[in-house]
Amino acid sequence: MSISKKIESFIEKSSWIRRMFEQGARLKAEHGADKVFDFSLGNPNLAPPEEFYAQLEKIAKDNPSGVHAYMPNIGYPDTRAAVADYVSGEQGVKLSAADIIMTCGAAGGINVILKAILDPNDEVVTPTPYFVEYGFYVDNHGGRLVPVPTGPGFSLDVSAIIGAVTPKTRAVLINSPNNPSGRVYPAADLEKLGQGLRQASEKNGRTIYLISDEPYRKIVYEGIIVPPMFAHYGDCIITTSYSKDLSIPGERIGFIAVNPSASGRAALLDGMALANRILGFVNAPALMQRVVAKLQGAHVDVGLYAQKRELLCDGLASAGYVFTRPEGAFYLFPEAPGGDDVAFVRALQDELILAVPGTGFGSPGYFRLSYCISDETIIGAMPGFKRAIEKFR
Repeated sequence: MSISKKIESFIEKSSWIRRMFEQGARLKAEHGADKVFDFSLGNPNLAPPEEFYAQLEKIAKDNPSGVHAYMPNIGYPDTRAAVADYVSGEQGVKLSAADIIMTCGAAGGINVILKAILDPNDEVVTPTPYFVEYGFYVDNHGGRLVPVPTGPGFSLDVSAIIGAVTPKTRAVLINSPNNPSGRVYPAADLEKLGQGLRQASEKNGRTIYLISDEPYRKIVYEGIIVPPMFAHYGDCIITTSYSKDLSIPGERIGFIAVNPSASGRAALLDGMALANRILGFVNAPALMQRVVAKLQGAHVDVGLYAQKRELLCDGLASAGYVFTRPEGAFYLFPEAPGGDDVAFVRALQDELILAVPGTGFGSPGYFRLSYCISDETIIGAMPGFKRAIEKFR
């Protein structure tokens, strides 16, 4: 055996998204790329905003001494100051550059946080459905993921979350807007969650952190606002990226923001600074740090995603699919006709449509469709969606 037993087992149950990608490559080779309708990957198809290219060109031409040298592991001070100013307005809490750590995307941020806070066998509670990699990230640092079902329409079931807390619980990890459901958790639920976590932390004699994974914060519809997390819980840590709002996922740039009122804030920040280095990230990409410092608040035209959402939702509703209309992000999470999500996704493959079973997100009985794709793909897939559901009526 050339690899560890653990990684071998992880490969066996690894991301359904990657499996669909591989299936898609096979189907495209057999039938032609224009005949395959790929809804499997959350890979933004919108170009970055023009100001991104303008800043990139300007900064690439600027070559002061030491521009390619090592930097502090937590990132450039001026970049962190710019991020802190923007997040202060977003959260309604005054942050300084010291509260920000630049990271290799939100995934890098989550791993940095977990490395800093988890002891062996600590538990991380998360509502379902959840991003497929969360279990692997928690395992990376010796912890155990504890999934908790959500309520109707994927609403946050705060009682279930608090009920899942044990003396081993170190964090609750939430994602709003949610991948894959598109649900935005309202302020009232977050306030209730904050109260429950304060009581549980006091009862157990250890801090329970609330980790908020927010790469879709700016991709919301119909005037919905993602509530400021810091207002509802002091021991809150936000991690996010510019992958989705600027359409630059390949650049791997994001940040961590720590609530200034977090208990043990100094030790927490020191621990994450060290984790950033010893996990091998060392620091976030230098060029992208300099670019995003000038683009705080910028984002792609979310109205284009809203149009794709309507196109997909209207088409599937007319075909008889049942789903909760997403409030944010760019995913739809319908019920699988017949109840078996894996079987239904296979039926879609017969129609050359690629989707991801909800089983991969901890929610069997559903399937995920990513609509950050061309309108032509959505329109072209509709006859296949109709034929597939007819097989399960």
